[in-house]
Amino acid sequence: MLRKLLGRIGLVLAGLAMAAPASAQAEGAAPAPVLVSADLREHLSLDGAWHWSVDPFRDGVAGFHGGPPGASTNRWADTIAADVEARDPRALFEFDMQRSPITHLPGSWIGHAPEMRHYQGLVWYQRTFDLPAVPRGRRVFLRFGAADYAAAVYLNGKEVGRHAGGFTPFAFDVTATLRPGGNQITVGVDSARTAESVPPPVTDWETYGGITRPVTLVTVPETYVDDAWIRLTRDGRIAASVRLDGPGAADMPVRVRIAELGLTITGRTDASGAWEGGAAAPPALERWSPERPKLYDVRVEAGKDVLPDHIGFRTVEVRGQDIVLNGEPVFLRGISLHEEELGADPVRAMTPAAARALLTEIKQGLNGNFVRLAHYPHNEVMTRMADELGLIVWSEVPVYWQVDWESAETLAGARAMLRENILRDRNRASIMLWSVANETPVGEARNRFLRTLIGDVRALDGSRLVTAALLSRRDGRINTIDDPLAGDLDVMAVNTYNGWYSGDPLASLPGLEWRTELRKPLIFSEFGAGALAGYHDAAANPHKFSEEYQAEYYRRTLEMAAKVPSLRGLSPWLLKDFRSPRRQHPVYQQGWNRKGLISPTGARKQAFGVLAEHYRELAERGR
Repeated sequence: MLRKLLGRIGLVLAGLAMAAPASAQAEGAAPAPVLVSADLREHLSLDGAWHWSVDPFRDGVAGFHGGPPGASTNRWADTIAADVEARDPRALFEFDMQRSPITHLPGSWIGHAPEMRHYQGLVWYQRTFDLPAVPRGRRVFLRFGAADYAAAVYLNGKEVGRHAGGFTPFAFDVTATLRPGGNQITVGVDSARTAESVPPPVTDWETYGGITRPVTLVTVPETYVDDAWIRLTRDGRIAASVRLDGPGAADMPVRVRIAELGLTITGRTDASGAWEGGAAAPPALERWSPERPKLYDVRVEAGKDVLPDHIGFRTVEVRGQDIVLNGEPVFLRGISLHEEELGADPVRAMTPAAARALLTEIKQGLNGNFVRLAHYPHNEVMTRMADELGLIVWSEVPVYWQVDWESAETLAGARAMLRENILRDRNRASIMLWSVANETPVGEARNRFLRTLIGDVRALDGSRLVTAALLSRRDGRINTIDDPLAGDLDVMAVNTYNGWYSGDPLASLPGLEWRTELRKPLIFSEFGAGALAGYHDAAANPHKFSEEYQAEYYRRTLEMAAKVPSLRGLSPWLLKDFRSPRRQHPVYQQGWNRKGLISPTGARKQAFGVLAEHYRELAERGR
């Protein structure tokens, strides 16, 4: 199935079948490793200096007659071109990875060189590393936090696996391919997408092709904890779901320990290596909340393996029109955010410091308790930082605008990405909303597609809420939420830009009404107006793109929102200006979407203060 998909979207690298998540693999294939909480396991970082080389005609994939690449263009061959040339003057190479330019990963190739700013296609990366022999009884996985969009990975001249989808982790068992001493790793990353990919090519954000998240060699015992989900259930129990992988996975004793609570849960895996267990939550358990984001050190032990994690415990549910956290209604005071670090030339290198800088602007600057991580799964350092700082998270997959609703392969890709995202982050207390789509046009094929994803969410994680950013219908002063998908969601959400993408005078916005027949909580998942930081217009009717217009837009839209009875959250569009090739006004945009409340370098616009004050007042009223 995935071979057909990659062939259709032009991303087949060498034409071989692709290693993919279990939900998207051919029937009978072994499931891909989850390696949950891999960032806390023993590992060797492969970040840092890598050679890179563009391949716009993909001649490292196939010859011009369609056959395999020859020696002169095969980038992943386990050779050193200069040594071969020294031995044989007749040797011909039309590339030389070892003498190609060097960049430092992770980070998109748009920062490698000026000519890469709008490059779309295939880029090769290569580096070497030294490693002692893998000890008996140990396994080593090569893990990528993400590569945008499709990646083929070679180790010592052998292909070890492939992955499609630019925002979720993937890993390959390379124990048998590693060698003592020097090793060579080569990765082909292709950013090209078509209407059948997820997301499609036309979006409102920068592609950021390349290896954008950490690369590590993770070492585990021969039988190890591949997946472990530890959570607080709504009936007051600590529940554990554990799956082992390896020759000793069946009938293995398993323990979950939370030393601070004096809690140990024990059991044995079944014949498939899985175990479900639980115990009553100790009275001393302190629940995670934005006001006190308590995390516990948790250890999952099985045989020779110990998996550590830092986990918060809380419950979330819907009661009528309320979102309920730990038994109490909560109002989500938030904002949306793209994965893009502060700076004039971001490359999507989201370090813990970069994540803290952004999320602190929300928590402390805006007086917020909520962030929508749009429009794709963000780096796991973002969700861990949200756990630490105390920010409720909306996490979503890029089923965005007009995807190919009729394509079985497109659906398989979306399901795989959704599964990878949920399995990576189920232990993050901050995540309370899984979103399956953004601004998708209503239709029967679309409804079937998204209802499949909603079913997947509920099967993988019934402890959280399901949402999607919907479109609404406007007739005069009345906005109606009548998307048929709304009935399938726990929380309704709509994007609204009255006053920006409409000709409404700002003074008229508070008079707009919102109606729905459903008695459910509602989030305004997007609203916003562009402003170029530092551009001012003091006229009574200020110009769009001025800070004054944006600030007044926020005042009036917040007045409108305050009149919506079922409204239980806000995530305006958005915290920071972000790169978008769609936005090309030569004065105000210059390749940036300017709806941020702060500039690319962090300068606060007037509207930042408007929203911060509104959220301060809501917090004082207990909302």
